[in-house]
Amino acid sequence: MRKWLRRAERRHLQASAAILDSQSIKTTDRGGEHGYDAGKKVNGRKRQILVDTLGLLLVVRVTAASTQGRDGAKLLLKVLSNHWTRLRLIWADSSYAGELIEWVRQLRERRRVKLEIVRRSDATKGFVVLPRRWIVERTFGWLNRCRRLSKDYEYLTETSEAMIHVAMINLMVRRLARRPTF
Repeated sequence: MRKWLRRAERRHLQASAAILDSQSIKTTDRGGEHGYDAGKKVNGRKRQILVDTLGLLLVVRVTAASTQGRDGAKLLLKVLSNHWTRLRLIWADSSYAGELIEWVRQLRERRRVKLEIVRRSDATKGFVVLPRRWIVERTFGWLNRCRRLSKDYEYLTETSEAMIHVAMINLMVRRLARRPTF
């Protein structure tokens, strides 16, 4: 379905650039894997997603919220070598700087992938829309509109990932249905 949407937007079928981000969300009291994200003060899970430049989901991993962003990103980026052969550039925010950049450089020996950190200018104050970063934030907004994803109700992280995929399939089907067929 992603390929049909990319074709409709006159893009190559496989993405050459992607955006990486994470979101901490609360969980219910049902149990399962969860942790505390001290930075966002959330007890629950963390969704790590990689989206293309259209905001369409490429890869998702759900971990305990206590997982560092760079560690979750490594889990996410390991999948790249098998599926996304055309991907050459990944944008991420400054929380992924440091150790992850070195890890991606080692990954580059096998695949020519570059991690580019999108930083906010030191001179700016207040809210600023950063280039490329708004795309992944918009995708999180689309996902959070789904009632089942407003909070993590699932016991297994794999089920949470599946629910995110279902929500994205729903979004892609609606987009395809809006397009004229002639």
